[in-house]
Amino acid sequence: MNITTADMTNSPYKTIWNLSWPQILMMIFHLMIGLIDVWVASKLGREIQASMGMISQSLFFFLVVAVATANGSVAAISQSIGAGRILRAKRYVGLCIILGAVLGSIIFILGFPFRNGLLTILQVPDEMRHIMEYFIEIFLYMLPLYYMLIITNAVFRAQKKVMLPLYSMIIVMTLNTIGDLGFGMGMWGFPNMGFKGLAWATLCSISAGALFNIGVLYKTGYLRRKCFAPIRWVKKAFPYLFKVAWPNGLMQIVWHSGYLVLYSITASLPENNIIALAGMTAGIRIESILFLPAFAFNMTASIIIGHYLGEGRPEEAKKFGYRILFLAIAFLGIIAMGLWQIIYPVTAIIAPDKVVLDEAVNYLYYNMLAIPFTLTSMIMAGALNGAGATIYNLFIFAITVWGCRLPLAYVLGHQVMHSATGIWMAMLISQGLQASIIFYTFSCRNWQKFSMIKKRNNKRITNE
Repeated sequence: MNITTADMTNSPYKTIWNLSWPQILMMIFHLMIGLIDVWVASKLGREIQASMGMISQSLFFFLVVAVATANGSVAAISQSIGAGRILRAKRYVGLCIILGAVLGSIIFILGFPFRNGLLTILQVPDEMRHIMEYFIEIFLYMLPLYYMLIITNAVFRAQKKVMLPLYSMIIVMTLNTIGDLGFGMGMWGFPNMGFKGLAWATLCSISAGALFNIGVLYKTGYLRRKCFAPIRWVKKAFPYLFKVAWPNGLMQIVWHSGYLVLYSITASLPENNIIALAGMTAGIRIESILFLPAFAFNMTASIIIGHYLGEGRPEEAKKFGYRILFLAIAFLGIIAMGLWQIIYPVTAIIAPDKVVLDEAVNYLYYNMLAIPFTLTSMIMAGALNGAGATIYNLFIFAITVWGCRLPLAYVLGHQVMHSATGIWMAMLISQGLQASIIFYTFSCRNWQKFSMIKKRNNKRITNE
């Protein structure tokens, strides 16, 4: 998808949609992979289903570095292309590929000897121990290629080639589904490997997606020798990549650890804690479907803002941030209002128990009210990512999650209302605060200064 900044300016909303819809589909396929994994695991036994859920959550911490590097690559590559510095963009692609291979290998080497100790820290029950040991071993083997998949998909997005990550995810989803049903359940004449088949299906599908991306990069000239810069260039270019990546990685840890604490606050409620926890779990699954498009708009904001800043047009970048936010709120607002009309039967699919269903809908009531706030946070955070201003995201999310949401959830849930409703209200209030701060930051602060392209005496200075 070759969209110039001139095309983007002339047809802004068409551009936003053309960049977003393939990423929405990509997120849907990503969701389907998880749903199929969980469904097949449920057919194999509750211990396997529980193990699949636990290993999926644990895998996030192994992938934090990859996701942070991917976001750094979007900022660096998109700004370079926007500035017309194609050689620099190719060199950043080469640098990110090397980083993906090296970092994935390092995490594997460091993590493999301590894999069983991690299971002890997670307090895995004895009946699940042998399953988890197998899962974590196979998943560690695939880490280097998983890093490559995440980073190469980001490289394509930075170039506005958003169809390529979609194709890659279709490959992953198709092979994972065939592997889950074939090796996991013995369908179509495949050997029935049970839970081991699920692990190998993930390994093979992720590997195929990564190899597809690497093949495309080579074919399009982004893995030639000239793309791998000399050390002196790397020494100058790497600090910007690192400056963007480390706050992003730390922000993800802050965000996800905050959710773990929120689970703990919910689980320790003085009354109906099990019902609240089950309702929250079911509500989050429904909510995640709503926010698949939001993640796509978040990534679109990173791409467009990076290109305009690279071209030296910060005001146009800011305009696009507002346009993406408007389109996202309108699009998801319509979907949310439609979903709310059938919220009970939809939620009942995963929460058939009446009291759990009521609590899940109660959770969704407050979090669907917060949709404009949540979208503002996500879209503005994506824009700041594209500008390289990830330090703002880190501080804003840390302050609002740990300084507002969690203390308020404890006070309202445990001491004032003595129910989960207090926790859901705290989430709504904190999301409103978070949206207000990040919107003010985007509107009033000089976040453009974090880009590589600077103006001095009306001349553009780059780190070519």
